[in-house]
Amino acid sequence: MLRQSPLKEFRGSRLRSTAAVFTTLSALAATSLVTGPSIAEPFSAVPCALQRTDVHHSEGLDTWNTAYPRPTRTLNAVMVFLSFPDAVPRTTPAQLTADHFPATSRFFERASYGRFTLHPHPLRHWIRMPKPSTTYAIKRDWSAEHRAAYLHDALAAADPQVDFSRYDVVYFVADPDAPGVDSDATKVVNLDTPLRADGTDIRRVVTVFEKHPPDRLVLAHETGHVFDLPDLYHRPDDGKGDWDTYVGDWDLMGSQFGLAPDLFGWHKWKLGWLAPRQVVCVREAGVTRLTLEPLGAGPGGAVTGAAGPPAFGLGRGAKLAVVRTGPDSVLAFEARGPVGNDAGACRSGILVYRVRGGAQSGGGPIEVIDAHPHTEACWENSVYPPLADAPIALGETFTVPGEGIRVQVEGRTVSGAWTVKITAAG
Repeated sequence: MLRQSPLKEFRGSRLRSTAAVFTTLSALAATSLVTGPSIAEPFSAVPCALQRTDVHHSEGLDTWNTAYPRPTRTLNAVMVFLSFPDAVPRTTPAQLTADHFPATSRFFERASYGRFTLHPHPLRHWIRMPKPSTTYAIKRDWSAEHRAAYLHDALAAADPQVDFSRYDVVYFVADPDAPGVDSDATKVVNLDTPLRADGTDIRRVVTVFEKHPPDRLVLAHETGHVFDLPDLYHRPDDGKGDWDTYVGDWDLMGSQFGLAPDLFGWHKWKLGWLAPRQVVCVREAGVTRLTLEPLGAGPGGAVTGAAGPPAFGLGRGAKLAVVRTGPDSVLAFEARGPVGNDAGACRSGILVYRVRGGAQSGGGPIEVIDAHPHTEACWENSVYPPLADAPIALGETFTVPGEGIRVQVEGRTVSGAWTVKITAAG
């Protein structure tokens, strides 16, 4: 199934303050290395935590890259709406705000178990860009020169009306009906040399060109990049074919259309939403029995902000099991099902996936391992049916190919948790 509107992220070189002459951005795709700030602070001392590497959006989580805001508190996001001289907007800022909020905030509230709040601050009016929309040649693989001109003009136009020092996240939202606007160009632009406005550095900007109404959860995906999460989809060399072969429906950073888009437990651990006691490191050969709560189950017996059935009264126990398979790789195990952000999940069970800390964004840092490689499911609405039935179901046993690790799903507890036996070869 071809993704309708593939998402991507760019890194740029330089763009000075609005009062200065700007230097052309030199953009690289999401698979490129980031040479920006490498300041890190200790994050996790758990033995099975992979070390963060220099690749863009590394899945290592022993330290946190402080160039990114950590989503463990309330973060404030400004939405700036940009119109152009060559078009009269057919929508209002209020309509475009409603396209993305409160849905985006609710997604993160549920995913974080209430530990993170994204608070939007949308402007109520359009800010006019100085040039026609067609001048900027907006498209998915945008040229560095045109992108630099767009950001320069947008910041110059908005700066007199917006105090950027008040915000952690910046969204530049373009008039979706302007003739030069391409919805496929929505992305995060990372800057080696940050923008400077109101005495604050702006290291990344989310440029939104979505049609009205937009792709489902598209802004949540882009905001995930702001928090140092990688792209998990695979972009074919010719741009054709399946984009979702790595993770299918199972994480927002793979597809904004996924049936079960809640963030992987590994990502929740990376972002600070799982405590060390909620991560089980399986370190010894032999048999390990453990109980895993459904990933979407929130604290206090309900999924935060979610409609639907209660989440089994869970939320404080183990949610992720990890087996180290090499210096830079692990296998992760988590319970997935139709709870919270995963309300549309195709199948329930224990999902197994491989994580590689040295694989860059877009290069397969996470790959779901299919426990049913000869079947598929939910072909009518899954982004990649071969992985829609990937979890190990109740009563099934699965041996991870090439790893000598056998997983048996033995049962469910009264509260709804999953009991699992993991057998690792010596």
